[in-house]
This record gives sequence, C-alpha cells and structure tokens, in this order.
Amino acid sequence: MWWPAAHKSVLGRLSACAYCMMQRFSTRTPLLLNLPKRYLGQPSPYTHAHLLKQGEVTPGLTQTEYALRRHKLMSNIHKESQALGLETDHAAVFLSSAIMFMSNDIPFPFHQNNDFLYLCGFLEPDSILLLQSRPGYSMPAHTATLFVPRRDSGRELWDGPRSGTDGAVALTGVDQAYPLEEFKHVVPRLLDEKVTLWYDHLKPAHNFLHSNYIQPLLETNSKLRNRIKSTQLLTQKLRLVKSQAEINLMKKAGHISSHAFIETMHSSKAPVDEALIYAKFDFECRRRGAEILAYPPVVAGGDRANTLHYVKNNQIVKPGEMILLDGGCEASCYVSDITRTWPINGKFTVAQTELYESVLEVQKSCLNLCLPGISLENLYSHMLIQLGNKLRDLGIVKERCNDSQLYKAARRYCPHHVGHYLGMDVHDTPLISRSLPLQPGMVITIEPGIYIPKNDTEAPEKYRGIGIRIEDDVVITEHSPLILSSECPKEIDEIQQVCLQGL
Repeated sequence: MWWPAAHKSVLGRLSACAYCMMQRFSTRTPLLLNLPKRYLGQPSPYTHAHLLKQGEVTPGLTQTEYALRRHKLMSNIHKESQALGLETDHAAVFLSSAIMFMSNDIPFPFHQNNDFLYLCGFLEPDSILLLQSRPGYSMPAHTATLFVPRRDSGRELWDGPRSGTDGAVALTGVDQAYPLEEFKHVVPRLLDEKVTLWYDHLKPAHNFLHSNYIQPLLETNSKLRNRIKSTQLLTQKLRLVKSQAEINLMKKAGHISSHAFIETMHSSKAPVDEALIYAKFDFECRRRGAEILAYPPVVAGGDRANTLHYVKNNQIVKPGEMILLDGGCEASCYVSDITRTWPINGKFTVAQTELYESVLEVQKSCLNLCLPGISLENLYSHMLIQLGNKLRDLGIVKERCNDSQLYKAARRYCPHHVGHYLGMDVHDTPLISRSLPLQPGMVITIEPGIYIPKNDTEAPEKYRGIGIRIEDDVVITEHSPLILSSECPKEIDEIQQVCLQGL
C-alpha cells in the first residue's frame, strides 16, 4: 500500500453495510468524553455545554452525521471511478480556509471553507482533511485523517487555543490526526500512478497550503494534472439534500432572522439612516444566537431598492419611502436569506399597495408550486408569466402585449432569477443546475420582485422610484412546502401592525 508502514493498520477497517457503518460511528461518540480538559480551537461539549450536547462536533451535528457524510462521498467516488474505469486506490484532499488579513496583522473574522467543514466539522484554519478509499467493495473501506497546526503556546497567547492532534481526533471522531507539516510526506504517495487523487487544484481553498505542498509536484510533472479529479460537484450533490438535523438548523436560522426583521420593522421610523437599520438587524440576529450575518445585507430606501445589490447602506430613508431589507443570519454554520419591503412610516400608499400585492400574489403562486419534480427553471418561467400579467394589469406595459412581449417586460422589471439553493452558503451548491427536479430535503429561496426606477418614463409616474422584493426560504417535502421564514410578516395588515404597534 502507498501509506507509510506506521499507518497501515487503519486501512483495514471495513464495514459491509450502512447499518454497520452507523454502528461503527456511533461507538465512537464516547471519544467526546475523553476530550482534553482544556479549551480547544473551537467550542466543545466540555467547554461550551450551553452550545453542544455530548456527541456533537458542531451544534446539532454529531460525529455520526459527519462520518456518514464522508462515507457517502467516498462511496460516490468509488462509483464514479468505476464509471471512469479507474481501478486504483483513491484519495480525496480538502483544504481548510486560510486566515485573511484586513491590514498588516489584523485578521478578518475567520470563516471555514464549507466543503471542508461539511465533511469533518473542524473549524480551525490551516488544516487538511485526507480521505482514502480502496476499490473492490460495494461500500469501500475508507479512512479520515486530519493534518492540523501543532499546539504553540506563543501563537496561542495571541490567537487563542488550538486543538492539536489529540483534540482534533477527540472532537471530530476522525481516524487519526497528525501535525500539518507531516502532510509533506504523504503528498508524493498521493500522486503515485496507483492512486487517483480527488482534489480541486484549479481553485484551491487555501493558496499557501496548495502552493507549498501540492503545486511543486504538479509543476515538475504536468501529466499529474490529468489524473486529478475534482471533488466539487460530488460534494455539492451531497450538500444539496439536507438531513433532518440540517433542516432543524436552518429552521433556527429562519426563526432568528424572522424575529430580527420584526424588531427592525417596529423600530424603523423616518427619517432614518440605512446604516441604523443595518445595525439594528445585525444586533437582533446576534442577540438571538446568530454568530454572524450570512452576507452583507441590502438596506435600500426609496429608489435605491432598484439597485439589486445595493450594499452601501449610507443614505437617509425619508417619510413616505419604502425600505427593502434583504438579510439573513448564519447560525451553527447554516444560513437564512429573507427579503421584506415595507413603508418606513408604517402605512402603505395606494401605489405601494398595488405593487406590493402584485408581487405577493406572484410569490404565493410560486410557493404553492414548490413540490418534488418541479425545478427552479420551471418556477422561474412561471414567475415571469405571472409577473407579465401583473404588469399589464397595473398599466406598466401595454394592455395588448402578446405573451412574448409580456415575458420580455417581466424580465426587464425583474432581472433576477426566481430563487437559488440555500444551505451552508447563501447561493449554495452553485454547480448544481437550476434545471434539476426538486426533491425532498432540498432548500431553496423564492424571491420575485418588481423594480421601477425613478427615471423609467414608460411606467406610470405613481410607481416610479419603487422597488419591491419578497423572499422566503423553502424546504421541499413530499407533500407541501415548509416555509422556514413563515414567522416573518409579509401581509400588508401584518406589516402595518408591526410597524405601528409591534407584536
């Protein structure tokens, strides 16, 4: 075998079925009882009992769940390799994120690479996950190894504790862990002709680790690149369908964000700086348990709502204007993505009501179609047809427009898609086609809008300068859509009540 002799024993671990795999992983949960009695590089059940239960690696996700994810990936690699005729050993390498610096030695808040995180739950930078598998089995044997930074009292004084190899194994339940620099002894064997390497070398997650450990060998032998297969699509296919534990975490993110919206609506009185609304939403998410916002929110008053990715958030929202807030939080590594539009003074005008009700009806129509078998592309076409009809009813386009012209008008006044996949990222699993039929466990957004800039001389004057988007997060189930953001008000009466009196 291509592993060093000292590590051969771990290669023999094999299980014959998924039940056996689960039993094997379940027996490892007590490792958490042997966690080092010290702070690690991330929360653990020992140091953060208010966040994690025994057996959990990250809040809500156990060693067993992470191990089954790795098992599924390696099984899929085995199937893929059989289809490609690759009767070799297989190894998959995943790099953590690096620490990014905003200036000199001042770091940005660290955020882990989500593919790496999905497979092991390890939240520290400068680390490598190696999965290895052997062909010849319907459910191949595989081993998970972490390579992590050594404990260093000098660096820990400045940056905080590190887990080290013992903490990494005890916390995550991987088979073994070694100091990061030991990976250099493994790399030559990974690039042996008897091994197919699964690694995203074209877009590495950690440039320093890539350039120091793998790139030199690729430069000396360009033929090696032809034998490296990407893991991105395989990993994203796994991430696309959520487990019940993941859905529970996304419910939490939806709940937190929905109530942050309610508090923000209630406290927003004109004139108000968009930055204050941003700060209020951020605060309300964090005080309910979110670690960070999922993305820079759009806080757009008046005509600025017609700039789809307006994130300057530095203008004054005036009385009579509407505010569009597109925001969400990240809680326990999973995100929400919600948009609401409301009048800053708490009362819709007639024109605002007409546009808002039109968008809301289209959104509800799309939500009702969120069932297994339909695709995001199907929903997009449905949205454009419905929006075209609404634009004609409102007099924004000519009454005698044919279907093609209505379709074109809808794309003009709503230039974005009906939605996207959602999960650990906001625009999750981007390699997965929107034409793929939806299936239970997938999570998507539904977000129609109508945007009419002030300088649009073709639209009725009363609608100019108004931009409206309504967005909810949806879990696909067997029978009916589960709206994760259902607690966030979107009916006109509800919004006006929240703005004027609160709930």
